[in-house]
Amino acid sequence: FRFYAGICSALKLTVPSHTIHGIEGQPLHLSVDYHFNATASEIQIIWLFERSQSNPKYLLGSVNQRVVPDLEYQNKFTLIPPNASLRINALHLSDEGNYIVKVNVRGNGTIAASQKIQVAVDVPVTMPTVHTEPSSGVVEYVGNITLKCTVNRGTRVAYQWMKNGKRLHAGPHYTFS
Repeated sequence: FRFYAGICSALKLTVPSHTIHGIEGQPLHLSVDYHFNATASEIQIIWLFERSQSNPKYLLGSVNQRVVPDLEYQNKFTLIPPNASLRINALHLSDEGNYIVKVNVRGNGTIAASQKIQVAVDVPVTMPTVHTEPSSGVVEYVGNITLKCTVNRGTRVAYQWMKNGKRLHAGPHYTFS
């Protein structure tokens, strides 16, 4: 197995430069590519996962495209050849954290590179529910009404009240909390 690529003897590992957002329950593809200018007898790829305040956990690895998964995660992660990309099957909130990829290339010596990819898992926002107080929703002339909006699930939820398609702002007639 021989691999020729790149324009320098160092190993260049290319990963996304920003946080990757995935949706809970959906797969996520972490795109990784590598280049080097050497004759390789072995190419090893290792994927690790770390949450804050915890040690990195081994997910899977490969040598010359022969994949060895951690048995705990063997159906959860897939290595996408010929590069070092990783597919995470069905994201869960617990999959949020840093994914570390390391590539080792052995030829007339060993060159190595590693990179970290930050993953955030977003939960879709459920349909909002609006409650009124008083519950009749009828207020004539001088009374006040309170509208309370809630959602059961969702990450990074932002609320915005509108009237006749226009954004409402705090003032003498409206207060927000």
